[in-house]
Amino acid sequence: MNSPLPEDSAATPQAPSARAVLKQLQERFAVFRDCQPLAIGIDKQVLAAQPDLDRKALRTALRMHVGSLRYMKVMEKATQRFDLEGKAVAEVSEEHRAHATETLKERFRKQAEEKRAKAAAEREAQAEAQAEARRTEKLQQLAARFSKR
Repeated sequence: MNSPLPEDSAATPQAPSARAVLKQLQERFAVFRDCQPLAIGIDKQVLAAQPDLDRKALRTALRMHVGSLRYMKVMEKATQRFDLEGKAVAEVSEEHRAHATETLKERFRKQAEEKRAKAAAEREAQAEAQAEARRTEKLQQLAARFSKR
């Protein structure tokens, strides 16, 4: 039995990565480039403007964009949401501003914990290295003392 040959990968177009989609959106639309608060449902506007975009990659790109530190900082203080053309279309709710604030606090708290844990691990590794150096030195001293006899 012969198995069918796999399709030629060069013939099948591959979906662009989410990063590539985000870069494309930033190049084409100022609201992405300037990190302005996006209108709710902006994905539908983007797909209408660029119907050839891969939906999954677009969703991932949007998640990356709205989850970015820069976007969260803007959302924390924002009052208006914008469409693809940069027109204010809705107000940012207090709930969304509070969510951005809480997300930032949590992100900074985790970063501080990671930094403390890394510093503690480095101190522990340094102490272990010093203890190992002391053990090695003592062994060498003992070896030197007993080798003279």
